[in-house]
Amino acid sequence: MLTGRNAVVTGGSRGIGRAIVERLCRDGAHVVFNYATSDDAAEEVVRTVQDNGGKAWAIRLDLADPDAPEQLMEAAEAQLGGLDILVNNAALCLTPSLIADTDPAVFDKVMTVNTRTVFMTIRHAARRMRDGGRIVNISTANTVRLGPGISAYAASKGAVEQLTTIAAHELGARGITVNTVSPGATDTDLLRGTNQPQALEAVAGMTPLGRLGEPSDVADVVAFLAGHDGRWITGQNVRATGGLA
Repeated sequence: MLTGRNAVVTGGSRGIGRAIVERLCRDGAHVVFNYATSDDAAEEVVRTVQDNGGKAWAIRLDLADPDAPEQLMEAAEAQLGGLDILVNNAALCLTPSLIADTDPAVFDKVMTVNTRTVFMTIRHAARRMRDGGRIVNISTANTVRLGPGISAYAASKGAVEQLTTIAAHELGARGITVNTVSPGATDTDLLRGTNQPQALEAVAGMTPLGRLGEPSDVADVVAFLAGHDGRWITGQNVRATGGLA
């Protein structure tokens, strides 16, 4: 259980992020999360958490703004009074584009949201997280299942995986664990908006468990790493893919 623990989740209004917020709150944590655009979606998450006896607060901040990560962490600490758990979930995943066709400005934006944000929130946590804390960074199976058109996204997430390993070594003496969770194909609006139905059916058929992942599948892994039972796991990349390497 996470009673008495304070958490920050980036990108917590939809999909996997929403599932993580709701799961951490269900386990007793108080959670601050950010969102970029939809007030209605964020308010629905807060309302759902409150209806189930939990506490969550939403902060509208677009992580494409380089100052937003530090603003989020400072606002969260002011609201919560301390920090025990950080989940870096927010990510920008655009329409696939070959390297030759990718606008450098698009590459820069993906790296800002997906990588710089993680660096900055970990930097804040390294200075101010309470001993015994937990950091979980969400990556992707696409760092090992590579293909054309995903250069910016895969590169940004590959960097996140390296930050995880380094931060685990830097923060381990304080009992702070740092891990990556790499989901496979997970049934979210983002996945369905960027893939044809037949492609999703094919991926589900290739998975040993015979289905797409659900956001709650990933949230449960995050909750384990964020809790007491995950205390001896650090610097690892847990591939929550349903067995699809």
